[in-house]
Amino acid sequence: MTGIVQFENVGLRYGTGAETLSDVSFTLEAGAFYFLTGPSGAGKTSLLKLLYLAQRPSRGMIHLFDEDVVTLPRSRMPGFRRRIGVVFQDFRLVPYLSAYDNIALPLRVSGVEERDIETPVREMLNWVGLSGRADARPATLSGGEQQRVAIARAVIARPEILVADEPTGNVDPEMAARLLHLFAALNTLGTTVIVATHDIHLLTRVSEAKMLRLDRGRLADPTGALRYPPRRPAA
Repeated sequence: MTGIVQFENVGLRYGTGAETLSDVSFTLEAGAFYFLTGPSGAGKTSLLKLLYLAQRPSRGMIHLFDEDVVTLPRSRMPGFRRRIGVVFQDFRLVPYLSAYDNIALPLRVSGVEERDIETPVREMLNWVGLSGRADARPATLSGGEQQRVAIARAVIARPEILVADEPTGNVDPEMAARLLHLFAALNTLGTTVIVATHDIHLLTRVSEAKMLRLDRGRLADPTGALRYPPRRPAA
């Protein structure tokens, strides 16, 4: 596998404060599955923002899809972002659209014909257990239901990279396992998956997943070689 993401000595500072991320360097392999872990305040969400191009670094180099995105013209940003699926902690659903239309949005933005949209959207609604809530608007959905709509929207277009920030924080353990299975299935189709989580129980669910661990804005494991639980040496 080749690198689909490269960070080199990346630093991120908001305003004039101390750096939130410092000297972060790593490579993510195309088609691999990663968990991003670390204590609260370690910088996980900030790192994900750099990955899905919501933020530019204060210093360092970032390459996505073999291109330098630090100097990428703004006119090319939308095309890059369409290749990245994002599950936000705060969902960011469009409030005036139904669950169905929120999930369909990436397909419509990509120019998919309307006749080719209904089947995948209905299948996705069924997968996340919301087939009976297709017409519901976000304000009428519970937090867990909104989270499932957000996940369905992020994965429906089979992005090349999927970035998920605490995607199972508002669902029960059974649904969390089901959603993680969805991510793993997408990964087997070639999508590079990065899941930020505090839940150590999730780390055992994907046998081939690698782990990036942040601590105070620095990577404790820049190679992504760690696995959870740690592998025991051969006898």
